[in-house]
Parts: sequence; C-alpha cells; structure tokens
Amino acid sequence: MSKDKLIIIRVQSSEGTKRIEIPASAATCQLFEKVHNAFDLSSFAFALHKEKNQKREIISSKSRTLMSSGLQHGDMIYLSSLDGTTIFAEPSTSNNNVSNAGEPEVIASGSGMASRGKINSVSLNKVAVKEDDVDVQLLKVDGKIFRKKDDKLCRHNSNSRCFHCSALEPYDEAYLREQKINHLSFHSYLRKMTSGVDRGKFLALEDLTCRIRSGCKDHPPWPKGICSKCQPNAVTLNRQVYRHVDNVQFENTKLVERFLNYWRSTGHQRIGFLFGKYEMHTDVPLGIRTTVAAIYEPPQESTRDSVQLLPDDKAELVQLLAEALGLKMVGWIFTDLIAEDVQKGTVKHTRHIDTYFLSAQECYMAAYYQNMYPNPCKHSSNGHFGSKFVTVCVTGDKTNQVHMEGYQVSNQCMALVRDNCFVPTKDAPELGYIRESSDKQYVPDVYYKEKDTYGNEVSRLARPLPVEYLLLDVPASTPLSPIYSFNPDDSKQLFPVENRLVDGHIQDFNALSQYLSQFNPDEFLTAISDFHLLLYIATMDMLPLREYMAPLLEAIKTGNVEEARQWARSEQWATLEQLIAASSPPNSRPGSVAGGSVNAGTNSSGPQWTCPYCTFLNSSDISNCEMCNLPRGVSH
Repeated sequence: MSKDKLIIIRVQSSEGTKRIEIPASAATCQLFEKVHNAFDLSSFAFALHKEKNQKREIISSKSRTLMSSGLQHGDMIYLSSLDGTTIFAEPSTSNNNVSNAGEPEVIASGSGMASRGKINSVSLNKVAVKEDDVDVQLLKVDGKIFRKKDDKLCRHNSNSRCFHCSALEPYDEAYLREQKINHLSFHSYLRKMTSGVDRGKFLALEDLTCRIRSGCKDHPPWPKGICSKCQPNAVTLNRQVYRHVDNVQFENTKLVERFLNYWRSTGHQRIGFLFGKYEMHTDVPLGIRTTVAAIYEPPQESTRDSVQLLPDDKAELVQLLAEALGLKMVGWIFTDLIAEDVQKGTVKHTRHIDTYFLSAQECYMAAYYQNMYPNPCKHSSNGHFGSKFVTVCVTGDKTNQVHMEGYQVSNQCMALVRDNCFVPTKDAPELGYIRESSDKQYVPDVYYKEKDTYGNEVSRLARPLPVEYLLLDVPASTPLSPIYSFNPDDSKQLFPVENRLVDGHIQDFNALSQYLSQFNPDEFLTAISDFHLLLYIATMDMLPLREYMAPLLEAIKTGNVEEARQWARSEQWATLEQLIAASSPPNSRPGSVAGGSVNAGTNSSGPQWTCPYCTFLNSSDISNCEMCNLPRGVSH
C-alpha cells in the first residue's frame, strides 16, 4: 500500500462509531485532531487504544506515523476519556455499557496492566465488570460484627440491644485493634466508603497516574513544554489502610515441601507461581483468603544468591490447564534460604526489622505481577482497581526455622512501577529510588513522611525510598486439617516437577512409567490428579494429549471417579500406555492403571517384539502385529 494512499480507521466510543479517512503516512497527532473534529469533542482529554480493555495505547506524536504505529486500513480503535472528563458536547442517554453488538463489555480479572486515569465523582463512565465470585458473595453478606449481651454492663432483656452489645461495623477500629488485625479488608473499606448519606452513589476509586496526559494542544510535547492540565500531580506516599487479600493458605504442608525439595537438593533458590482460588476468610470481617492448590515452576536459572526467569513457551497452556481445573494464578513464591546448620536443618534469619522484609527488587516484581493481574472492581471507571495477586517469601524466622511470609504492595507502588518511575537501588536492598525527569520521560516528585528528631512529621523526597512505605503484610500458613485438590496419597512417590534439570527430578517417559506403576487399576483418578503430571502429558513431544483432556480435567475438578475411568479407556490413553510399555524394560513394565496389563491376553513367555508402526508389544510366537495386523518386518 502506498504511503500517500488514504486509509479508513474506525473509532469506537460510548457515543457510537465513526470512520476517519486519513493518509497512511500521517502523524498520529493528526489522527487525534481528526477524531476530535469527527466526534465534536469539547477537549483533547481523551486517549486512543488498539484494544477495548484500554491496552496498547496510541501516543499522539508529530514524528510517529500511523504505519509505524501498526495501524492499517479498516482497523478498529477505541476512544476513552482521561480522568473521567466529559468530552462529548451532550451526554448520551443510551447505556454506555453496551457495545455495538448489543452485549455488555466485560473486563476480566486477567485483562492486563492497570489502566491510568482518575475517576470522576459521577459514575457515568463506569464499565460493566465481571467481578470475582468471592466479591459477589461478599456483597451479599451483611458484614456486621455481632456481640453477645454483656452481663456486667447490659441492663436489658435478651431481645434488646444497647451500646455495649449492638453489632459493630466491619471497619470498627477498636475491634480490629483488639483482634490484632492491622489492615481493613478491601470490602470493609468499601463499606466504610459507602456508609455515608449517599450510600456510595458517587463512590469512585481513583487510580494514580504518574504520566503526562497525552493530547494536550496548548504547547509542544515534553520535553519542550508542559502545563498544569497535562502534568501529573506530585505524589505523597501513604501507608495503605486496606488490603485486597487477608490470608494466604496452602492446602497442605506437602505442597510447600515439594517446592522446597529443589533447594534442599541443590542449595539454589527457586521461584514458583501459585494457582488456587479466592474464598471468604471468616477470621477477618469481610475478608478474602487465597487458597493455593498447586505451584508451577517456570523455566529459570538459579544460583545460591539469585534467580533469573527464562522465556516460557508453556505459560499460556498452564493458564488454560488451571482454568479448566477451576483454578487461577493467585500469586508467586520464592525462596531466600541460607543454610546455617545442615545437621540440625536450621537456616539463617536474614529478614527482620533491622534489615528488610522485602527488597526493592522484590517489591518491583510484586508490583509488576499485580499490574498484570488487576482486581476487577465495579467502582472503577476502567473496570479494575488494585490486585489480589500475592507474594510469598520462604525464608528463616527468628528461631532459624524455615517459614513463609506473605505480602502485597500498595496501589501507589503498582502505579510507580507501571509508569516506570520506581527502580531498585544497587547497593541497598531495603531502598528503592524514584527516577529523575529526563528528555524522554517526565517523573513527578514523590514524597514520604517521617518523624524528625523532635517528633515532627516532615516530608522527604523519595530519593532514596524505604520500601516499608509500599508493603502490606499478608499472613501465610497451612491449615490444621490438610486439603488435597491433588496428590491425596502420601504413600506414593510423586511425579517430578517441571523445569528441574537435576538428577531425580527429570520428567520423561521413564519417570511417567515408574509413577503409574505404583497405582492399581481402580486408582486412576488418584494417579492422574497431579498438576505437574497433567501438564506433562498435555505437552509430550511424542503424543501430546492437550486436545483430548477436557473430559479428564472436568472429572478431576468435580472428583468424578466414573468419568475418569471412562476417559482412561479412551484410545488416546491406551496409546500412551502402549508407548510407555514399549519404552520400558520388559521386566519393569508397569501395569495399566486403566485396566490391567498392557498386553493382557498374550500367553507367550518368550522375548517380545514391538511393532515399528503402532508400537504395540507382541508376543514372540506371532509374525503379524495383533493391533494393526502388519507383518513383523514392515515399518512405516
């Protein structure tokens, strides 16, 4: 297509869709001008994105062309206002949440990094949001804290209530202090915000932005000009009073021990991603608990002091596999363990109040992942606010024993990382640093408050920045009564974990054969209920079963033994068993967990031969394959 040829770009907004005719060689700033004129907008306080969920923003520039921005003839782009500003001349009375196809626009929980922009106090621009199930359940709960009648202070009958025994609100500060709860749950915070006279009618959660607002026509772009309309405000860091997750619970101790086995075997640190569910947490008013069912270990290179993640071509499949099992990625876990006494099994206590709890680099990573997995929230105009993604560090406690510490970082930290303002320091792990403005990027001033030697509260420029201002602690533990979504049988040898290039931890056919040989034919569901095993059989080089596993995953999710047995009799699983048998030594071939020996029915005790076409194992006294009927010497 010639650069001078006119192309048509479709622009969708809450007021409808319009077509913009523009040369392919035009600068993106000209596209903004044409959109402004076509919709008769009142200002340039709008943004253009290539995706409906406000990802892949198109930047207004005089040097960047439409072609270099990846725009082609017939493309659809999406218009949204900045800061909730009313940019249309007359507000539309139609439903802003309905797309051209007549279906409500849904922003999923994993829809990418949090979008920028403050929220208008009037909720005209809010989008339809599919919140997590636990959020929907908590909205239906009263949430008040009921108290019993006090025999000493109450002077009324059992059917009455007074000041001393009336129900408390879930955000009652005295009760939270008494129960040693340091942070409000997010839904308690919402109840507090909606407890006024207006009942939250005008509640709008603000998402901090540290970037210059694009589209300002009053001056040349940065660094040649900036004004109060497009300049982000200075930021004062406050300790966040609420948290999105109040507890991290691993289903059983074996889950964590399996993860720690790598460090025990090699002495190298390890990173894993947590998959589980969000549930109501009754120990905290209107609280949310993350229950972890599996830990996936991505490709990584590690030493005794560091871990580097490598590209993972199975990342999307892992997400789909977990979703089919009713799970989602809820956090990440890493080790920071230094052995103190190998004989006693003790480790050094390195993270405490005199050093740091999370390093600046780890805070950066936590914010990065929280931005990737934002929390769906209907009180935000862009459909998400904060994140439920948690960070778990396995380290030594004050008694030199291995223990887990859970954290999240604040929404302000998420914004600083998302807008490329926050970086770790090189020589002090407990300190971060706010970038200085440059020709390429304007960075607003960031402050934090502390008390001086006279007890006065003073503001400090966040260069450097103590990361304690960004942290929220989230207790992590295992239940007294173990839960087993996977691997309920403790007596069996576990299947190796993926991406462990260490002797005894390699996933291959031999490991699969040895693992399955431990189970009887009626234990198929127990044998197959292993997250790492399911991922392996879905991605085997010889016979990947990914496209056939949907009924099996549903059977595991619901615990349906009969459906699992029925899948075990499928052609695909039978072929896999034949491959396992063909690759195993004759004296160590396992029985089939689906229904007996692979070659049940063969009576010969002499040497057996494998068909080179279908890999079926035949007895020595026959010349044609019993499965495909081809002669013994014929290959494909």
